[in-house]
Amino acid sequence: MELSHISALESKHAGLERRIAEERNRPLPNEALIKELKRRKLRIKEELAHVQQVH
Repeated sequence: MELSHISALESKHAGLERRIAEERNRPLPNEALIKELKRRKLRIKEELAHVQQVH
C-alpha cells in the first residue's frame, strides 16, 4: 500500500511541476497561481519525505 501511495504522491508532484512550467510559459503568467502550485508541490514533497522515512 505504501508503494502505491508513494507513486501517487510522485505523480501528483510531477503533475504540479508540469502545471507550473505551463503557467510560466504563458504570455502573462498568473503569479498567484504559480505560488499556490509551488506551495502544493512543497507539501507533497514533505509528505513524500515523511512516507519514505517511515517506509
